[in-house]
Amino acid sequence: MSKLVIVESPAKAKTIQKYLGPGYEVVASMGHIRDLPKTLLGVDIEHGFKPRYVDIPGKTALIRQLKTAAADSDGVILATDPDREGEAISWHLAQLLKVDPGQDNRVTFNEITKSGVTQGMEHPRRLDMNLVNAQQARRILDRIVGYKLSPFLWKKIRKGLSAGRVQSAAVRIIVDREDEIRAFVSEEYWTIDALLAADEKGKGFPARLYGTRKGKLKVETKEEADRILAALRQAAFTVDKVKRGTRQISPAPPFITSTLQQEASRKLGFAARRTMKAAQELYEGVEIPQMGAVGLITYMRTDSLRISDDARRDGTAFIRERYGERYLPEKPRVFKSRSSAQDAHEAIRPSMPSLTPEQVKDSLTADQYKLYKLIWDRFIASLMANCVHDTCQMDIAAGDYLFKASGYTVRFDGYTVLYVEGRDEDDEAGGPLPALEEGQALIARELKGNQHFTQPPPRYTEATLIKTLEENGIGRPSTYAPTITTILAREYVEREGKALKPTPLGEITTRLMKEQFPEIVDVDFTANMEHQLDDVDSGKSDWVQTLDHFYQGFAKTLENAEQNLSGEKISVPDEESDEVCELCGRKMVVKTGRYGKFLACPGYPECKNTKRIVKDTGGICPKCGGAILAKKSKSNRVFYGCANYPKCDFVTWNEPAHKMCPHCGKNLFKKKGKAGGLFCLTEGCGYTSDGKDEQEPKEPKEPKEAKETGGPQKAGRDAGE
Repeated sequence: MSKLVIVESPAKAKTIQKYLGPGYEVVASMGHIRDLPKTLLGVDIEHGFKPRYVDIPGKTALIRQLKTAAADSDGVILATDPDREGEAISWHLAQLLKVDPGQDNRVTFNEITKSGVTQGMEHPRRLDMNLVNAQQARRILDRIVGYKLSPFLWKKIRKGLSAGRVQSAAVRIIVDREDEIRAFVSEEYWTIDALLAADEKGKGFPARLYGTRKGKLKVETKEEADRILAALRQAAFTVDKVKRGTRQISPAPPFITSTLQQEASRKLGFAARRTMKAAQELYEGVEIPQMGAVGLITYMRTDSLRISDDARRDGTAFIRERYGERYLPEKPRVFKSRSSAQDAHEAIRPSMPSLTPEQVKDSLTADQYKLYKLIWDRFIASLMANCVHDTCQMDIAAGDYLFKASGYTVRFDGYTVLYVEGRDEDDEAGGPLPALEEGQALIARELKGNQHFTQPPPRYTEATLIKTLEENGIGRPSTYAPTITTILAREYVEREGKALKPTPLGEITTRLMKEQFPEIVDVDFTANMEHQLDDVDSGKSDWVQTLDHFYQGFAKTLENAEQNLSGEKISVPDEESDEVCELCGRKMVVKTGRYGKFLACPGYPECKNTKRIVKDTGGICPKCGGAILAKKSKSNRVFYGCANYPKCDFVTWNEPAHKMCPHCGKNLFKKKGKAGGLFCLTEGCGYTSDGKDEQEPKEPKEPKEAKETGGPQKAGRDAGE
């Protein structure tokens, strides 16, 4: 007989099986096997918030297989993920498989490597009921809010809405920012810039007006700017003060969950969900030639900056060998985690620092490679020496006015030879300044006044929203990605480029919540609930008492809201588009149907005109020269078709590129898949960007799904369904 080891996923099971070898059978539970019922509250509020768990639909056969395997084994080892969610899955498995929770049958792996698995198996423990109860409390709390509050929203706004502690607070943050943007009053201001040089042949350098010797000067109008410029044209420019120094710049720490999601958004353009999917795959294991299945990174749901001594030693050895001793700091660098961090796991790092991204590139998908490289670069850079700048700050006198110039040169690149952290906003970069002395005369080659207007705060992106959620203590590492996915899926928020913008539905719902349920959308209240759950996690608080304390106030608030809005229905205003109805001349509005958004005439029922929402890609149809539009099928897949349909039947799944074919001059298209590249769809051409012409040119085929589910053939007919 062998011991049965249960993990969540088949990929993880395969990797761990390789390390454990004979004597163990590793199987997957495929995530949770039990949960609260979908169609019922599933919580006995009157009797200690007792949950009613049921087998998840569709997992009956799997559960039967697990029971059989457990009965035939020499013992069961629960090896699910090392967090609250993983602990709860193990607890549910123990309940179903009749495993004694008092025995040492729970193991965790911070990394899925030989040493990580061996170390985990050598330190079995009992199930941690504090972690289980913290997860239960969170699940029940969110179930109560969702099941009690959602029907209220259905009655007052529209069916299908949902509410939740974290998602409602996140939407409120986005709506509040939109209110700030609307309320913002732009103010005019001017900057005055000079291009200066030591002599006629010397290299010019920029300087900006600071003010006068009395202090900083604010230039608000063109008249003021012109008056100052007139005075400056008569003034002599002289170096008043030179201050030289050295600036040490330290590398960013290794990733935690939130910073990984932020950086992947900035540098790779990944949504949080996409980031976590690739990270999960890297953690669970990837097939590497001559190595087999290997977990390439440590556990990816963490808020700790701690790294193991072994990882530091291996990373340091790599830096010494690749870059030399001078690229190591004098003392090992230690990063301090936030005071609120649970510190249950290490930071996110490569499990084997010596395994470079280039060595495993051919074994990874494009997303896996990009993310592994980001994690690997960040970790190695965090162990490297500081970047050192020689800085120079200069005050320049011009009559009564004072200019300032600053710049730097890189004395030692340090960690920046490998990695530089991304920024949400571009910093002003200063180049090197010429070697000048105090009292030296300068020539003003150019003087210019530049008009500016103060800008409203920017909308949140996924990166900045995650940063704000983390800073305010809303949610935990495991909740950031699903929260953003939920508020987008519920259409409370939509993407506009990279920005997150509230929809009219999101704004109406948030205003109602702020009026009737202020605590649910209050940032401080939501953060405090997270702290209370952390207290359950650490054994400081009882989970039932925590739930009861919340529910007493929530139930009263819900009762008051029902009375306050008795019989009242709140309508969501339609979003007006720029499209004009060709039948009646009204501006069409955006509606939402079974297949997503579409345009409809506001004159319904007099005018029943509807249209699909399409986007001009800027591409040119290779058949007739018409515009290529991006459209969506009924299953929400994007396809591309000619604007002259039905006269022209050109359609493809491939996105048009903004480049023309060097052979025939027609529009090129982007290849799908890992390889990428461009190719030509013009009949008889066959050009591809890798230089290989196809011998038998293939005609572009109409996407099958577009025919079956409402592609260009049915665009006008069922846009409003």
